[in-house]
Amino acid sequence: MINVITYIKPVKFTTKLSDYDYDLPKELIAQQPLKDRDDAQLLVLYRDTGRIEHRKFNEIIDYLSQEDLLILNDTKVIPARLIGNKASGAFVELLRTERLTGNRWKALVKSNAKLKKGDELYFDNNTISAILLEKFTDGSWVIEFDTKNNIEEVLDRIGQMPLPPYIKRSKSEDTLFSSDRERYQTVFARKEGAIAAPTAGLHFTTNILEKIKKRGLEIEFVTLHVGLGTFLPVKTEDIRDHLMHKEYYECPEEIIRKIKKVKEQKGRVIATGSTSCRVLETIARNDLAPQLSGWTDLFIYPPYEFKYVNAMITNFHLPMTSLLMLVSAFAGRENILNAYEIAKSEGYRFFSYGDCMLII
Repeated sequence: MINVITYIKPVKFTTKLSDYDYDLPKELIAQQPLKDRDDAQLLVLYRDTGRIEHRKFNEIIDYLSQEDLLILNDTKVIPARLIGNKASGAFVELLRTERLTGNRWKALVKSNAKLKKGDELYFDNNTISAILLEKFTDGSWVIEFDTKNNIEEVLDRIGQMPLPPYIKRSKSEDTLFSSDRERYQTVFARKEGAIAAPTAGLHFTTNILEKIKKRGLEIEFVTLHVGLGTFLPVKTEDIRDHLMHKEYYECPEEIIRKIKKVKEQKGRVIATGSTSCRVLETIARNDLAPQLSGWTDLFIYPPYEFKYVNAMITNFHLPMTSLLMLVSAFAGRENILNAYEIAKSEGYRFFSYGDCMLII
């Protein structure tokens, strides 16, 4: 089905947080993955005209040409969520957010009892423990796990996938928890370090990737370990005052050469997800002396001149988030919010396990 939309002329760029808000019925928030990854609905948005088409993700190859370069994020989600208790028996939930050194991590810690420096936390029927060493001003903690066991093997075994809070799981849904280990991970994930999935990449299957290669497209991988910076809501009423958390990225030098070649040949650089987009645009900011790895806190919001990215594959994002602001900068806030309204009326599924957009 095709919706021909009259182009919505952008108004003056707005930095008001409430201008990036929208209402969403709870029943449109996807709670579990589809049986087949590539069976998601695909809303195609032509950013220059506002035209919208409705397809399936497994038809995305119809919109790709052999002159294009497809960029994917190969970060791998770690089972960062741990459920345990204090010595008193109080409930504890811990989310590892960043490795510091050795067995020390930065983590978010919640409990139904007061937490203080020096508290010991216990996991896996008290076979593994961690101590709270220091609290940061942002509320996170430095924690250190004991060294009695092979900590990585244990954490991988007992940890849960760090699903976002709008995806609900009960203790009786062990089968779903188990499937999350596979489905909240892209088929091309290989570099451990993310605490959230690069969700636009979840729709790809090995079969689709093979079809894309046979079409003649080149596929390349960057890495951005998705952390708090990507998903924390914006809370400042003037979005320009928002501070992004830094996230680690890597990009092979060969990709930059290929990007320049594609642009010379009038092809498109297609970024899969906001994470791939931010890696490329971070590097593009310093084109003469690109930094191919490091930490980025790039916050993209309207107006923004994209230097490398020509098209984008992306999911439907939460209101008032940096993700929604990024796609608004790419396609126009009015076009994006109009597309979201149409998606709602057509029953699209939103957020991490939801359906997909292709913006061209």
